[in-house]
Amino acid sequence: MSIWWSLHLRREAASVPLARRFLLGTMETAGVDPDISFDLSVALSEACANAVEHGGDRMVLGEPGDSGCGRPAADSGQYRVTAYLDGEKCRIEVSDSGPGFPARRALRPAAPTEQHPQHLPSPLPARDDEAESGRGLDLIQQLSDHVQFGNRPGHGAVVRFDKVLKWREGALLTV
Repeated sequence: MSIWWSLHLRREAASVPLARRFLLGTMETAGVDPDISFDLSVALSEACANAVEHGGDRMVLGEPGDSGCGRPAADSGQYRVTAYLDGEKCRIEVSDSGPGFPARRALRPAAPTEQHPQHLPSPLPARDDEAESGRGLDLIQQLSDHVQFGNRPGHGAVVRFDKVLKWREGALLTV
């Protein structure tokens, strides 16, 4: 058995705990180990917080002959969260309609883990230790087994991350 769901959420702070609770409820019901559930829920919260904060600044050009200033994209007030729990792995994707990631952030692999030692650490862009920008993305990398930061040209950023699941005894969705 597998579980799949997708939420279309408004870019409002209140949507972040909603997505997190939805994920935690799904994983608890399925029988996922609580430590794994917690890690994924924190990573999801960080990805959602980024979508809320940065995910709606994309502009579209106006009609020919107008001032050319553009207007916010019709989908700029929302973002999407999709989760797949299938046997041994949970994959989560958060996509928004903002301007996307800078080129140096796109499509970096996660840092090595015990489960996936073949992952090599990716160089992070230089940053002031006191800066808050980018820390959520780094946290997602630390809590996940595999991460991709990507852009959908003209449609915003996508964060995909997954983690190998551990199950409680008697779980509904075991491998």
